[in-house]
Amino acid sequence: MTMSKLSICLTLIAAALLAGCGKEPTQTITLSGSSTIAPLMVDIGKRFEAGHPGIRVDVQAGGTSRGIQDARSGLAAIGMASRSLDTNESDLTPYLIAKDGIAMIVHRDNPLNDISSEQVVNLYTRKTVNWSELGATPGPVVLVHKAEGRSTLELFLKHFKLNNDDIKPDLVIGDNQQGIKSVAGNPLAIGYVSIGSAEYESQHGVAIKLLSLDGKQASTEALLDGRYPLKRDLNLVIRGNPSANVKALLEFSQSSEVADLVAEHYFITATKR
Repeated sequence: MTMSKLSICLTLIAAALLAGCGKEPTQTITLSGSSTIAPLMVDIGKRFEAGHPGIRVDVQAGGTSRGIQDARSGLAAIGMASRSLDTNESDLTPYLIAKDGIAMIVHRDNPLNDISSEQVVNLYTRKTVNWSELGATPGPVVLVHKAEGRSTLELFLKHFKLNNDDIKPDLVIGDNQQGIKSVAGNPLAIGYVSIGSAEYESQHGVAIKLLSLDGKQASTEALLDGRYPLKRDLNLVIRGNPSANVKALLEFSQSSEVADLVAEHYFITATKR
């Protein structure tokens, strides 16, 4: 290699090294927790990344309990909790991003359209074991239940005043999609999942039906009007003072810039009443 060619190569290498040194390092903001919130935060994260080069948003599901634990331990910068914080969680700061509810769901072919709180309790405590007892097509009721550590389970038990030890489910599931698939695949099944997730899937051809509860329609519209009783807050939670980038993501997640994404996931923006 001639000296002129060597000089050119060295110049190109030096330029590449300088360009690499000048590039801002990528920062990853990790979120973990609620499987209800996770799909929304994936979309919010992508939009945030587009406006913040050098920042990556990593969203991991696993349930509200995991989100609380990871935020406390520092394994995640932000926890996702699909409920309000308890009094023993005052070390965390919540950022309300949306509102949601929990719907009782059955297979689309189930003739039942409405269910009462008493009937839900009787089903989940095995006092009612056959659909014929509710005027539906005869067959053994298949109970789909949430796993421990899920805020959906906590709200379900609290609302219906149930003890988890008294429930003997046929199937225990984790996230909303598992619950929806389980009920859609079994005409004798009943379960409970996020209204937002259920409404979206039912309107896109999945074989499930949302049941009215005590005469109150299970829908985002009913949640917005305050008519549906089984509801909850969707929060992002942190411990301590957030870094500038984490704070920016929290504020972005509460802003009007993502209101369309909240609506697309069939949730209600936190600013609505």
